[in-house]
Amino acid sequence: MSSETFTPSSALDEETARAEIYGLLAQLYYAPPPPELMGALRVAATEAPAAGGFLEEPWRALVGVARAMDDAQVKGEYDALFGGVGKPEVYLFGSHYLSGFLNERPLAQLRDDLAGLGLARDEAMPETEDHIAYLCEVMRYLIAGDDVAVANLARQQEFFSRHLQPWGLQLCDAIAAHPRARFYAALAGFTRAFLSVEQQGFDMLD
Repeated sequence: MSSETFTPSSALDEETARAEIYGLLAQLYYAPPPPELMGALRVAATEAPAAGGFLEEPWRALVGVARAMDDAQVKGEYDALFGGVGKPEVYLFGSHYLSGFLNERPLAQLRDDLAGLGLARDEAMPETEDHIAYLCEVMRYLIAGDDVAVANLARQQEFFSRHLQPWGLQLCDAIAAHPRARFYAALAGFTRAFLSVEQQGFDMLD
């Protein structure tokens, strides 16, 4: 996972900013954030380069909640929402939202598409590829990767429309609706805004 943290004021290049946001989302959804990531989030700038940016308010809300909670509280919230033995309170896997079950056809389709991109899951990773963190990491690669045959806007649009857009907002709704969600409710709000911006950008390509 990327260790870079998105800060609106430093992300002058739009593509770099998009990649950094996906990297940050991957980290925050994959596991309870480590102290160094939370520390960076708490000191992140909250003013966007251009006033009134669509992401500015949800970003400010996320940073504000990060500053108001300590690391143990955020970890406890992550474990309460996404961890535990057996069924979690909130699923982070696309197959659950697309088919109602884990490890179903959407995952098989995703694996086929990943193979077409020359990508495969690291065997050390316990989660399946339809985990939101994994998908965000793939998007980061498709934006920032060096192989222009794979890392290009057409591949980004195709992957996003097939594997993130169909269920990403449902995930955000599920997190925001959970009574114990505070940090992750703010993260869901930022994620929703970012996915909406991404969708609008891709729609303009058609």
